[in-house]
Amino acid sequence: MNSNNKRIAKNTVMLYIRMFFTMAVSLFTSRVILQTLGVTDYGINNVVGGVVSMFSFLNGAMASATQRYLNVDIAKGNEEHLKTTFRTAMQIHIMIALAIFILAETVGLWFVLEKLVIPEDRMTAAMWVYQFSIIACMVGIISLPYNADIIAHERMGAFAYISIMDAVLKLVIVYMLVISPFDKLITYSALFLCVNLLDRFIYNLYCKKHFSEVNFSLKVDKPLFKEMSSFAGWSLWGNIAYVLFTQGLNMLLNMFFGPAVNAARGIAVQVQGVIQGFVANVQTAVNPQITKSYAQQNLHRMHKLMFTSSKFCFYLLFLIVLPVSLEANQILHVWLGIVPDHTVWFFRLIAFIMLTETLANPYIVANQATGKVKTYQAVCGGLLLCIVPIAYIVLKLGGNPESVYIVHGCIAVITQATRVYMMRNLISLPMTTYVRKVIIPIIGVAVVAAIIPTIVYNEMPISVLSFFVVCALCVICTIAAAYYIGTSKDEKSLIQERIVAIYNKFHK
Repeated sequence: MNSNNKRIAKNTVMLYIRMFFTMAVSLFTSRVILQTLGVTDYGINNVVGGVVSMFSFLNGAMASATQRYLNVDIAKGNEEHLKTTFRTAMQIHIMIALAIFILAETVGLWFVLEKLVIPEDRMTAAMWVYQFSIIACMVGIISLPYNADIIAHERMGAFAYISIMDAVLKLVIVYMLVISPFDKLITYSALFLCVNLLDRFIYNLYCKKHFSEVNFSLKVDKPLFKEMSSFAGWSLWGNIAYVLFTQGLNMLLNMFFGPAVNAARGIAVQVQGVIQGFVANVQTAVNPQITKSYAQQNLHRMHKLMFTSSKFCFYLLFLIVLPVSLEANQILHVWLGIVPDHTVWFFRLIAFIMLTETLANPYIVANQATGKVKTYQAVCGGLLLCIVPIAYIVLKLGGNPESVYIVHGCIAVITQATRVYMMRNLISLPMTTYVRKVIIPIIGVAVVAAIIPTIVYNEMPISVLSFFVVCALCVICTIAAAYYIGTSKDEKSLIQERIVAIYNKFHK
């Protein structure tokens, strides 16, 4: 168990090194790309690429199945079955890529031409973006088993090094975009595809070199093919819901308000992605251990990992979300220069949804670990599918762009409560235990930590000084509240031990 904990810590560190580098590049390139493309073209790129992403629900469902089966085979040490699992996953992903190609070139193409609001003089560029997005999507789907294998083996260093290379190449893209004499939107999409292809090639090469199970043949293991497809089939419902409430809301915003609002949404989502990276690294490192603990029937360790990751991922996310939400207006103006209308409130509402989804992750992984996904996916997916039709009704009744995310937030809270209720018997985890060990501490931390920074933000005039004062108070109050209110005695002791160990290490 000690070695597993050390592995989680090491992988988390590697993922954070990756994140800080890619985050810095992402923040810089976003500003340049927005200013170079302009608000309209930025919105077109976001919404047209989103149409292709809508069909990725097929791939998302199979991705969960692939990750789960690889994790279980590695936990059980079944090397021969691991080879069969990887081969079967590759066969299924190739079929999915072909299916998405057909859907994108028929239903998707009709939707882009007939339903999206795109200026007539930018339709040709939009079509190029669409075709490049289809190719990138197919390449990503076929390569997904390789990524899943890296995560299953917990080789997070590979992600760190390759992502740093990817970030450097994106800096090159920005430079080439600025100096390019050709259409900026088409150039950006073409260069982005080239980087995507190179990334995929390197990931695949790494896996073939380091993992013996990486192989491909046309030999089909029919029972396993059927089992994995069945698992993915029930996960499909939940993934349809996920795609619809992300890209579906994007389409609704375009149909009701045009590409400028898509640009605002795209910027808010990009900020969301950067911030989520802070917790996604911990989750990516912990997720394989949750699955492996269940496979070994070590439910006590599984529960502990779920509780700890839920709480501390929430605290880590809140540490960033609170100051960024309060000072969103200043941050966006300094970062982008041009800030499309609605961006600030889009982000603030998305931040609330992020906090809810952070609590959902351990339960989603735990459900996949059990393999009993039928009822869970049907109910939770059904709830999430309600987001788009309810948002559509709200918009038809005169709702503003922000109203779609208010609908999303309300449904997200209801869905999380449902997840906890449904999983109580599958993993022997009563709701009362979860409420006592996770929900009560995080609510206490969020409320107490927000009081002083919010008062100061409202009382101080907007300035550079107020920005730094508010951000500093957010960090101090969140850390203090998390330590004194949000951690148990055992967790406090562990934190103290770690601090002492680090201090002694640097003061020998």
